[in-house]
Amino acid sequence: MTTTAQHVTAAPVIEATTQLLLDRYVFPETAEQLAALLGRRLAEGVYDVEDAADLARLVTADLQSLNGDLHLRLKHHAEPVPPEQGAATLARVREGFDSSLGGAPRVELLDGRVALLELAPMLFPLSWSAEPLGAALTLVAPADALILDLRANTGGDPDTVAFVCGHLLDGRTHLNSMYWRDGDRLEQSWSPAHVPGARFGGSKPVYVLTSARTFSAAEELTYDLQQLGRAVVVGETTGGGAHPRDGWTVHPHLEATIPVGRAVNPVSGTNWEGTGVRPDVPCAAEDALDRAHALARARLAADTADEPCPATANPAQQRPS
Repeated sequence: MTTTAQHVTAAPVIEATTQLLLDRYVFPETAEQLAALLGRRLAEGVYDVEDAADLARLVTADLQSLNGDLHLRLKHHAEPVPPEQGAATLARVREGFDSSLGGAPRVELLDGRVALLELAPMLFPLSWSAEPLGAALTLVAPADALILDLRANTGGDPDTVAFVCGHLLDGRTHLNSMYWRDGDRLEQSWSPAHVPGARFGGSKPVYVLTSARTFSAAEELTYDLQQLGRAVVVGETTGGGAHPRDGWTVHPHLEATIPVGRAVNPVSGTNWEGTGVRPDVPCAAEDALDRAHALARARLAADTADEPCPATANPAQQRPS
């Protein structure tokens, strides 16, 4: 199918994007450097293109050239996007929610009473996803071990991260903190003290599957559980995006996505930006499920072998009925 080009005039798009950088980007000094870079490239004629998709590609490359922030981009949309802040992304997210059973497309009981729960394509806003995720997490709660598949999950809502963690921990736990440029404030994220339905709990084995595509809030979920020592991460190093972002429409087909905060983990004191979450058990993403299943069954077998034998009653103490 041929994509119809959308005409664009670069100057107003660059002007709007530059102002958003200066006003909103979580790193003000980097914002100033990027603003100067965009202005220089505009003056040099680098952005003298007629197609919005071409402009998005050129500007995104420049935006990511200083610190490699993958959340910072000029995003092209084939269909016209609403002018309201965040509306372009929200419309796309809703389509994914409706086509993925609310973000839990696969729930399965594997051999050995090991449950598999896939969360994809993203962790949707909690106001939408609490019911389907709560149902899925309740369904896997009786299993002896859990494999959480995030290999195809590209991000989402930090509140949903906390909701999932609440089912995998025994009590309210400090998961993460978020620094926001707006107000120069630090906001803590905690798992909820109470969750709907049954709780898998904080003692049974949990394995998280990752790939190079695992990104943003899915990385936060992985990192939080790993830093707490709650889960074993199996698979590939993740994409490396730890900065929550918001989106502003700067052209009918272009959205400037600007990171407005950064994560600060209470255990490590840092985050996964640029490095990704490194797995505890590295392997190719396509092999991660089999590897985690084998690890889970071995762990459960070892735990069973370590259990003390039931005490045998003393025959002398037995009484006839």
